[in-house]
Amino acid sequence: MNSISRKAVLSGSISVPGSKSHTIRACLLAALAEGTSYIRNPLPSADCLSAARCILELGAKVQMSADNTVWTVTGAGKNIHLPSNVIDVGNSGSVLYFLTPIAATFPGWSIFTGDESIRTRPVLHLADALQQLGAEACVSRPGVNAPPLLIRGPISPGSIVTDGRLSQYISGIMMAAARMNGTTQIQLTDPKEVPYLDMTRMWLESLGIPVEMSKDYRHISVSGPHDFPTFDRTIPSDWEAVAFPLVAALITDSKITIEHIDGSGSQGDEAIVAVLQSVGADIEWNRQTEQLIVRGGCESRTGCGCSGRLSTENLPEQTLRVNCAGFPDAVPALCAAACFIEGTTVIEDIGVCRRKETDRIAVMREELSKLGAFVEEGSDYIVIHGHSPLQADGSRNPDFILKGSEVESKDDHRVAMSLAVLGLGLDTPVTVHDAECCAVSFPGFFDVMNGINSGFIVK
Repeated sequence: MNSISRKAVLSGSISVPGSKSHTIRACLLAALAEGTSYIRNPLPSADCLSAARCILELGAKVQMSADNTVWTVTGAGKNIHLPSNVIDVGNSGSVLYFLTPIAATFPGWSIFTGDESIRTRPVLHLADALQQLGAEACVSRPGVNAPPLLIRGPISPGSIVTDGRLSQYISGIMMAAARMNGTTQIQLTDPKEVPYLDMTRMWLESLGIPVEMSKDYRHISVSGPHDFPTFDRTIPSDWEAVAFPLVAALITDSKITIEHIDGSGSQGDEAIVAVLQSVGADIEWNRQTEQLIVRGGCESRTGCGCSGRLSTENLPEQTLRVNCAGFPDAVPALCAAACFIEGTTVIEDIGVCRRKETDRIAVMREELSKLGAFVEEGSDYIVIHGHSPLQADGSRNPDFILKGSEVESKDDHRVAMSLAVLGLGLDTPVTVHDAECCAVSFPGFFDVMNGINSGFIVK
């Protein structure tokens, strides 16, 4: 499926789906519980459906309401067992990295695989961490650092030293540690994506499982065993999904309201609001009503001579520097926004983005360049020399030369949505190939966006 986007004026209200990160954690923790848990407002995306499917192999049961607004999980509890089949995580790195340590708490072999993309994702860092706790681990293809991954447990409480640059397997080990009899100490030499560690800690503590975590995230301690209680929880809106209508409104002459905004602080991607406000974005966050009101272009209330103009001129060295170590999934959306910001944007400490569904640093440079953007990349950063469509006096900016073209999603949902949204600010169409991958994290993305007049065409 291809998507076609062209210049648009957005208006109205939009609600984004529930958080993928919260939904997957809820599925796994409900599977460990004794009894019935209710997950309300889950994200029914491909990755979350993979989580719901995979926990069946541990002995849990899942019933989904007809409208997918409530998932009822009957936990395996005391009858939880070694996976009864090969675990196919689909496209979900989170399920792979979370569930492998849990499976390693059982005696016997567990086998993890996934789709073509998953079979390129690194796993030796995970295997090494579990080996430090006594597991046997190997990949099925000698010399290939990727699934299929074989793990033999049981692991035992102990001490782990690992870099922690990918946070997901650390979250998985924290969940597994709560099942074991004793204390597991985790030392991280280079912790990244730390808001996701906070999210896991908050989930565990809400279930009565204490977690000790140093302020610098370098030392984490979890003791067990603990019985996992059932819960009835509403999944908050997904900040990673909020980024796309947010950016779309800012680069067009639009005013929209994004509803049901999560203000709990459990999702690091909320930092995108402050980042964009620093370059003049007109974003109003009403925490009482859980709404973001976003005004772009001629709808903006900014006091500058040119409404809605985004610029780095008031920042040090006239450069927007964004350390995205804590919210790397926002990188594609920020790259799209940066193309419309007058000045240089440096998005750094994002080496982990090279190990996502695609090498997002290389892919965003390649695809944005097709549209005329001036982009540079380094090992763990990307630099975009952007231009506002308007000059400070409100006249058209001749340096803004972006134009539509055909671009590739590379089957990466965040790349696809970022490029599609970018096209809403251009005079000529942007065609994104293989755009169906958006369903991985935002089911119905194009229909939902068309509800605020984006005018996306899909065929």
